[in-house]
Amino acid sequence: MAMKAIVKSVISGDSLLLRGNPGPQGQIPKERVLHLADIQAPRMGTASREDEDWAFESREFLRSIAVGKPVTFTSTHSLPPSDDVPRDIGSAEINGVDLANELLKNGWAKLKDLKRDPTEDDLRKREIEAEARAAGKGIWNPHGPKARTTNYLMPTDSQGFITEWKGRPIDGLVEQVKDGSTLRIRLIMPDGDHQFVNVALAGVRCARVASKPGETSEQWGEEAKFFTESRLLQRYVKVQLLSLPNAAPTPFQAGANASAPPPATIFIGTVLHPAGNVAEHLVAAGLARVVDWHAGMLASGGGMERLRAAEKAAKEKRAYLYANASAPSAKSNGSTLNGNSRSFDATVVRVWSADQISVVDRETGKERRLQLSSTRGPRISDPKQAYWAQEAREFLRKRLIGKHVKVHVDFIRPREGDFEERQAATVRYGGQNANIAEQLIEKGLAGVVRHKRDDEDRSPDYDKLMAAEQAAATEGRGMHSGKDVPAPKQPLNISESAHRATTFVNGFKRLGRIPAVVEYVAAGSRYKIFLPKDNQVLTLVLSGIRAPRTARNASEASEPYGHESAEFATRRYMQRDVEIEIHDADKSGGFIGALYLNKTENAAVTLVKEGLATVHPYSADNLPWAKQLYDAEAEAKQAKRNIWKEYDEGAEQAEVDAPKEDANGPLKTEYLDVIISDVRTKPQFGFSIQILNTEGIASLEKLMRDFSLHHKTVAAPAGFVPRGGDLVSAKFTDGQWYRARVRRASPIKKEAEVTFIDYGNQDTVGFKDIRPLDPKFRSLPGQAQDARLSFVKLVAPDSEYYDEAVDRFRALCEGRKLVANIDHREGPQLHLRLIDPTDPAVAQDPYASINVDLVREGLATIDRKGCKYLSAYPAMAKKLREAINTAKRDRAGMFEFGDIEEDE
Repeated sequence: MAMKAIVKSVISGDSLLLRGNPGPQGQIPKERVLHLADIQAPRMGTASREDEDWAFESREFLRSIAVGKPVTFTSTHSLPPSDDVPRDIGSAEINGVDLANELLKNGWAKLKDLKRDPTEDDLRKREIEAEARAAGKGIWNPHGPKARTTNYLMPTDSQGFITEWKGRPIDGLVEQVKDGSTLRIRLIMPDGDHQFVNVALAGVRCARVASKPGETSEQWGEEAKFFTESRLLQRYVKVQLLSLPNAAPTPFQAGANASAPPPATIFIGTVLHPAGNVAEHLVAAGLARVVDWHAGMLASGGGMERLRAAEKAAKEKRAYLYANASAPSAKSNGSTLNGNSRSFDATVVRVWSADQISVVDRETGKERRLQLSSTRGPRISDPKQAYWAQEAREFLRKRLIGKHVKVHVDFIRPREGDFEERQAATVRYGGQNANIAEQLIEKGLAGVVRHKRDDEDRSPDYDKLMAAEQAAATEGRGMHSGKDVPAPKQPLNISESAHRATTFVNGFKRLGRIPAVVEYVAAGSRYKIFLPKDNQVLTLVLSGIRAPRTARNASEASEPYGHESAEFATRRYMQRDVEIEIHDADKSGGFIGALYLNKTENAAVTLVKEGLATVHPYSADNLPWAKQLYDAEAEAKQAKRNIWKEYDEGAEQAEVDAPKEDANGPLKTEYLDVIISDVRTKPQFGFSIQILNTEGIASLEKLMRDFSLHHKTVAAPAGFVPRGGDLVSAKFTDGQWYRARVRRASPIKKEAEVTFIDYGNQDTVGFKDIRPLDPKFRSLPGQAQDARLSFVKLVAPDSEYYDEAVDRFRALCEGRKLVANIDHREGPQLHLRLIDPTDPAVAQDPYASINVDLVREGLATIDRKGCKYLSAYPAMAKKLREAINTAKRDRAGMFEFGDIEEDE
């Protein structure tokens, strides 16, 4: 009885693999093998056996007329099944043409020796065979087959083969479909040889199909295999090999020392049929998923975009693999996210790391911290990544800081462990609307996050990012170079101490303007500056102005407009390329000078003009741009900006017109009982006093009693780390606890430099001997006051008499109750004339003092530069000149070898 089927494939010139039609519910059709009766064709080879002569040509003839065609066949004899596939011997016709006769007619098969009496049909077939033989057709060709080599195994030098043929179209014949996206293809090489290769379709992956008895195929695996087989099996295609099956690029791999990879068992490539790319059809049918990390291979021809479009269509239809696909989440649509605009124009104000920036919305003025979508930068904390982390941060800084960008928030990354919730965004800049993340990845300065398969929270340019990463890895750029780059050296902090800072001042003055980068803004007038050329950092204090102070810790309060001043400076100067000029250094190691943006904008003038700083006349008057500062302040006052919001010009004019005490004039005599509580010699000579017979001292005595009891019962808090400016309790070398203020702290050394605020002395104390100051001990102000000698200064520190002068001062003053007169106030510092009440000369001479005694002993000189008020005390000036003359006459102290006093 005649049966009908479809020719699935041709096994050889005399054997067919047939299949039925799919079932009504799409069931996979059954298969059977049909051997054409009474004829014999050359056998195809295998990995262990070569082709017989003319085997490929014979099979090729039958393939060209039969594959994919409906066939009518008759079984004359059944053979034992193979792998549950029925086998028959019989005849077959296509469109009324008998296949056996057609093969004999064209010389691609020959008749077997018959063991029966020939029938009329047998005799006709012999005549057909004889005609073909006489004509030299097919296997009867007297010249023999064309010489060729057929390699049934994958190339042994996989890397060399892919390097030679990558991206070049090669004709191929699909010999086997292993699963919907994995094919075994016979490549017809240009030289005529045949090379078998296994190819995984680029950009897609189908469900696996069972390959061994007892295995179970994944869901929809058989359907995907049938889909591909029915379209490509034993069809000619164009193959483009793209890559070895390496995993996605992994940065920081050793390149030079890596061993050669083993031979590959599969290549990744595209397979193009005249009807199109089967990978795209598989995805559109819902029988394959898109493989993200193949994006780099498919970027150039737009292949990934077509796959994504097909994937979108399959999800909308909920086909096969996408039957349970969720609808696009609301969070990925709409114009707002958590009440904020998803798309907005902004200005970049800070680069936090290789993948995080802060921007200010140009419409609302709100600052927003963003994570670059689907981007992971190298980490500065990892020594292997530190160099590239710094390079990536610098790349972002140079391209984005202060620039106008277009932001689209793609999704919100939820809080995880120590990581806060973060907005993930695509940031574009420049006339070409370039995606900064793509540029960063392309240069090998960041990688792409591998999202979960159905995770829709990703960059809209995800495939472009993957392509950029592939390009960077291929070219060995940045962190894909395989180079073991040491971590960058930490910059030298030249503001660590006043002594260190002073050694750099003269050199900086000679240099004039110095290129620099603003690393951090501590306050409107205080900046941390990085000098790239010398790998140094310093603290810069703007000269000529005073900006309101900002709170350094939770226990402090900012001065009015302190926060606004610091925020303005941060947004305008943070991480910008600037130029600085250095004029001097202060007592704490900070450098005093100017900061310029874009070569012309003086930061001090800008802050004053915005009403976020005031002119400091004492330091401003000697600056070349003093007029600019005063003009800027006048403009800010006129506009009533910020600090000058409540400015009253009439009240200020009345104050100017009122009689005013000369700043350098004499003060009213004010005698105080004091005790010298501390004497310091670094960074320069000075001392601290306590004013006796006051409520403060009485309160201090009570406080210290309570303080001692408090620290006997209270344990140290775990993990407390003091910071600069903190008020703390600290244990002094005498084992007692005292109130102190932290000057600077070192978490590495676990120690801090502190000043004891009730006595004025300083010490370095370990963290274990420091505790937070209990609020009940904070109300009483510090009882130590900073002071210096009026009118005079001790001999210079480089003098051989300096130690003698300090020792003499200690002997006369330290720990003793003295009488002091305040001759001048310089901010919080008091200029004092110290009087020993036990000295008999005091009763007869109103100008007798320890100040004069030190001059008379040749251990101090008149300080005309530091004490400009001297002329307001003519009698005192006369007394000091007499003391100088006495010292010279007696060759006392520094005058031991003659008159060495500077020409005044």
